[in-house]
Amino acid sequence: MRFLLLALMAAFVPSAGWAAHAYALWGSPRYAPGFSHFDYVDPQAPKGGELRLVSNVRSSNFDKYNPFTMKGSTPAYISELLFDTLLITALDEPGTAYGLLAEDVDVPSDHRSVTFKLRREARFHDGSPVLAKDVKYTIETLQGSYAKPAYKTVLQDLDGVDVVDARTVRFRFSKSNRELPLVIGALPIFSQRWGDGKRFDQIVNDPPIASGPYRIGPVDSGRDITYVRDPQYWAKDLAVRRGTANFDRITVRIYADNTAKLEALKAGQFDLMRFFSARDWARNVRGKRFESGELAKGEFTHRLPTGFQSYVLNTRRDALKDVRVRQALGLAMDFEWMNRQLFYDSYRRVNGLFGNTQCQAQGVPEGRELQLLERWRGQIPEAAFGPMTVPPRTDGDHSLRANLRQAQALLREAGWTVRDGQLRNAQGQALVLEYLDSNEAGSRAVTPWITNLRKLGITLNYRAVDFALYLQRLSTFDFDITTINYAGTNNPGQEFAELFGSAAAKLEDSGNYTGAASPAVDDLIGRMVSATTESELFDACHAFERVVAHSHYLIPQWSAPTHRMAYNRWRLERPAGDMPAYAPGETWAMDTWWARPEPLDATTAPAPSASSH
Repeated sequence: MRFLLLALMAAFVPSAGWAAHAYALWGSPRYAPGFSHFDYVDPQAPKGGELRLVSNVRSSNFDKYNPFTMKGSTPAYISELLFDTLLITALDEPGTAYGLLAEDVDVPSDHRSVTFKLRREARFHDGSPVLAKDVKYTIETLQGSYAKPAYKTVLQDLDGVDVVDARTVRFRFSKSNRELPLVIGALPIFSQRWGDGKRFDQIVNDPPIASGPYRIGPVDSGRDITYVRDPQYWAKDLAVRRGTANFDRITVRIYADNTAKLEALKAGQFDLMRFFSARDWARNVRGKRFESGELAKGEFTHRLPTGFQSYVLNTRRDALKDVRVRQALGLAMDFEWMNRQLFYDSYRRVNGLFGNTQCQAQGVPEGRELQLLERWRGQIPEAAFGPMTVPPRTDGDHSLRANLRQAQALLREAGWTVRDGQLRNAQGQALVLEYLDSNEAGSRAVTPWITNLRKLGITLNYRAVDFALYLQRLSTFDFDITTINYAGTNNPGQEFAELFGSAAAKLEDSGNYTGAASPAVDDLIGRMVSATTESELFDACHAFERVVAHSHYLIPQWSAPTHRMAYNRWRLERPAGDMPAYAPGETWAMDTWWARPEPLDATTAPAPSASSH
């Protein structure tokens, strides 16, 4: 949920009465009223066939169909395929959303409420209409104590929900909030009949009563799942859905490990796989089916925000409370060596929270941005008033040796000295930390960092656990260090209270894994949310990014400028042209590709095409 909200390109368009077909946070929507379809789809794409995918969820099975509660694991893509939302984003523009369940949206000039008018034709899978009372029930349920706390955090400014009439629902805010209409608009809507009156956390294996283009089909022992297209899908002729949901069936298969996935791909057991391992992509994606042209390698360039995949330091641990210790740990990471030796130079270093967006802080703070920081001088790192952080480097005039010397100086300032070959504090306690992972293969990327930390007298033990235990330990913050891949956003807002807010730091199963609890951070998140102009938003998010970056809660890792996907050319077709710039990987294929009516074979297939796109 939290990552879905971070990925949302939220937006707002003031309307004179009804007939607001879209929201654009700043400026105008790309698609005017009455548009026929999104540019990146083929509106004549045939329906039929099957898309066979592999799950990228690190779990051996799933045990529930309710993606909104805390315990358990759900099958991959269930939220995207089963649940419609009030608004839907386009994949070729940031900061804009268009009406799906809602045909009209009204936001008054004070931004203290939003009113949605539902489409009369909208239907749940059981044939019943999507009504205002269902929307009210959904949102109030997600705000309740049985749903994941992330929902309560992002909806904290929601003061109440009113059913105006059968198909009109109004949301009242406790204060002016431009972002909240789009946060609400992005939430999946379900029927109040789902679960037949059970307490929400007791709705486990009841198939969702939702309104999206797919339903749950055949399931294999909680491992593989097939989603079946609803031929009566209510929105199939809407402009925002034309040319999408083209497969009759989408089957998602689960494999025990990455090696099994790769071998299954080579054996033709599924049609598309996204690669996150640079080593596998460079060395292991090959074989007879690639040589024949049946399977192709595609690197699809995007313009998505970089996000901030990072090593996460849990400041609830005594050893990690001191910002100087956290900074020292980051100085021991040699990204340039790792990128060259392990990653085939395929990644770029992450810095801060808002890379590849206008919210990214640069240089030194000035003007209103500096004023926002000055209010907290003495309560935030002094470095936040200087240049924006730059990750330590080991190329050119920089060296790992110099970085480790700087780390040693910081550790001495923090009261840590080397005795008997280990770094110890004044009480004689050694600095021993644990890196928590759910995948043994992850040790390959962490080992060089462990080696460098050992030179400082720091012991970092690598611990791989079962995925279910991994999730449990994350939800209770029972870890020292782990890796989280945080999605990026062009329009940061209330979702960052879930990741860095003081209230979330105290809630189990929240997204505040760092334990950050700073009044300054809370204030700056509030200012991002309440910004009334684009300039105010940028000043607030620049200041916020500086405080978080200079607090060294995170050690930035890396990001890729492309989606690396291997796919079956003989079974699949896709729209002409490039991938839309803001498409999130395999979701683009699920949404807009289609099955060849007659799959090709070695006698009918054209020559293999280039592997890069």
